Amino acid sequence: MTTQPLATIGYERQTQDVVIARLKAAGVETLVDVRAVASSRLAGFSKTLLAASLAEAGIGYVHLRQLGTPKPGRDAARKGHIDEMTAIFEDHLTEPGAQLELAQAKELVATKKVALLCFEADHHGCHRKILAERICEDLGCPVEHL
Repeated sequence: MTTQPLATIGYERQTQDVVIARLKAAGVETLVDVRAVASSRLAGFSKTLLAASLAEAGIGYVHLRQLGTPKPGRDAARKGHIDEMTAIFEDHLTEPGAQLELAQAKELVATKKVALLCFEADHHGCHRKILAERICEDLGCPVEHL
């Protein structure tokens, strides 16, 4: 059991500098990217550049693609159909690849200050809230939405 909070952060309408500053201020040691597709039209948030910039800031980077929302779930979220996205994502989490990466995420959270990263600014409409709640329920840690 860990008492250190698991953080989540969305980069919608943010610059990379602002996101990294928020991560540093929260004491995050490792950023876990939970996007199915780790590319972005927003400057600085594609996987390679983001990982390099985080490394310069002293923050580790791990991409757990299987913890991303499948395309039908992302489409539902974009339309504001959060219940539909949640059902699709919950179903996706039962798949072996997602289970394996969920176990990896729990191992990281148990030993380091971790933040889950996805796009949406509001965690209420994002699958990272579901992931954070599931991880923290198992580990007994609080969730901190940055």
